[in-house]
Amino acid sequence: MPSELETAMESLIKVFHRYANKDGKCFTLSRRELRELMENELSTFLKSQKDPAAVDKIMKDLDSNCDGKVDFEEFVSLVVGLSIACEQCYQREMQMGKK
Repeated sequence: MPSELETAMESLIKVFHRYANKDGKCFTLSRRELRELMENELSTFLKSQKDPAAVDKIMKDLDSNCDGKVDFEEFVSLVVGLSIACEQCYQREMQMGKK
């Protein structure tokens, strides 16, 4: 039976490939696929962004090799960045709860 972390990793891989497969190139996300993924899987984060061009800016930041696509490694950097920000919020909430 996979551990909780192994299950989370598997889920991350499956979500990436579910959206990456939409244009027939299963190893990268196009701008459209990234937008759809974020609208469906990261909707709370996306709604909190005040900038309507947020996805375009994120795409530009993630696309480290400038090929107009986001591969899995580039995608994971988004997930890591968001996870770090969420964990920092969690720490603040924990500290406030102790006071």
